Amino acid sequence: MSLRKALDFIQEIGTIMYVGGILSHIVIGVVLGHQDASTAYHVYVYKEISAYYLILPGLALKVACDLILYFALNVKTNWLRVKMLMMAFLTINAFVFLVPMMPELVELAHESLPAGQVSQAFLDLSNTEKLVGMSNVIPLLLEMIMGSFKPKLFAERRC
Repeated sequence: MSLRKALDFIQEIGTIMYVGGILSHIVIGVVLGHQDASTAYHVYVYKEISAYYLILPGLALKVACDLILYFALNVKTNWLRVKMLMMAFLTINAFVFLVPMMPELVELAHESLPAGQVSQAFLDLSNTEKLVGMSNVIPLLLEMIMGSFKPKLFAERRC
């Protein structure tokens, strides 16, 4: 098996972990939500754990594969450049905004347990988390389209 095929396979595994983790965050939030402090606490404990065990490792696999393609295999196509730009946006969004929010949301939900209802601080931060998460939709779709279809872009189209 060639290195390129192995990278494509690892990229698929990374996509499954990354997108699957994101989709599980969305589904558990819609199905269970945070109608009370106990539910909110357990939902956000799950979200934090799945972020560390699915989303971030999946993101790392995808970034590593792209970097190997670009630097080691010398793939310098525009689709890969666009894909890497989208991955840079998603990575910055994850590490600057979303990852730091997870422990804080868990802590706010935990602090709400004695009252039985989530605090306004929790609601505000969870709304921010949703907005930041929604900002990932278009870059993620573009990244997946570039990686799946590998279209010729810009000047490459004339070749």
